[in-house]
Amino acid sequence: MTQNAHVVVATDRFTDDLALLLGDLGFRVDVIFPADSPSTAIVSGHGVRLRLESADAPRPVLLHLLTDEPGERVVLPGGSVIELRPAATASALPDNRPSLVISRNTGESGVGRAGMRYRDLIPDRWGGRFIASHITIPDGGPVPDYVHFHKIRFQLIFVKSGWVKVAYEDQGEPFVLRSGDCVIQPPEIRHRVLESSAGLEVIEIGCPAEHETIADWSLPLPTGIGDPQRTWDGQRFVRHVAEGAPYLPWRVAGWEYRDSGISSATDGLAGVRVARPAGPVDDGWIAHGTEFSQLVVLCGETTFHSQGGASVRLADGDSAAIPGGLRYRLTDPTDDCQLLDVTMPASFDCTD
Repeated sequence: MTQNAHVVVATDRFTDDLALLLGDLGFRVDVIFPADSPSTAIVSGHGVRLRLESADAPRPVLLHLLTDEPGERVVLPGGSVIELRPAATASALPDNRPSLVISRNTGESGVGRAGMRYRDLIPDRWGGRFIASHITIPDGGPVPDYVHFHKIRFQLIFVKSGWVKVAYEDQGEPFVLRSGDCVIQPPEIRHRVLESSAGLEVIEIGCPAEHETIADWSLPLPTGIGDPQRTWDGQRFVRHVAEGAPYLPWRVAGWEYRDSGISSATDGLAGVRVARPAGPVDDGWIAHGTEFSQLVVLCGETTFHSQGGASVRLADGDSAAIPGGLRYRLTDPTDDCQLLDVTMPASFDCTD
């Protein structure tokens, strides 16, 4: 059974390196030998153990020390480099570079975290501002996930088909999300995917596109607490259940939508709706002043037209990321058509 671990640092300046580690860098000696002429020392500090060994052929290392007081890098006499980096970094929010992106559901995907398969719905990421993924889990049963959180501005999990059992920090016992259900994951809320049906399909949308996923091995889930009013960075957790949800007129005449409640939970940062045809459809042009807008076909079909662009018949799993100000229209939806409609912000001006 493994008892401990350390990183080996071979150096031809043993005495000088040890003095600097124990002095300015705040390490302490755990083991040192031989007593009369030390050539090996195990030192610890800042969550790491180093085994410093005297050697004719040095093997320097690069070590990051995360600190509240970052500073210039320190180069040990033997060549190893210690970089003093900030302990916490805020998620960078890149400049938004919107473009019309039509994604077709070809069935192709790549393997991502915890064995999940990811299909990128916005390959250009709008300059790194947004990411949208069609995630599938081919095999049902337990998911090899762990308690984790994300440093993120916004994140939506929408179940397109199948079911998934999840646990969230301070949201009571684990629960099952079914087709049409969704949750918002506020910044840094701890959560874990427990198990799923075979062929689970999820739409995940986040901002910014590149963000950290950080494991939390210290917090077991569930926590035994149910606090629906708790906030994380000003956002509340929302679990929207599709069954029985009321519908209202959508921004496109002849369509209706059900609201997820995410607008209220994010103080208007984002809106998440599911739209469907509800009578004669108005095929007029519209445009809206949004930072982000995406339509994903959950089932059925409709035709998407963009002014100056080609008309595209969108089917199950296809999507359109729509820049603010771009005029577009939707025509000829099938009776069973349903669209996931995600916008930032939740409310905006809409023109024809």
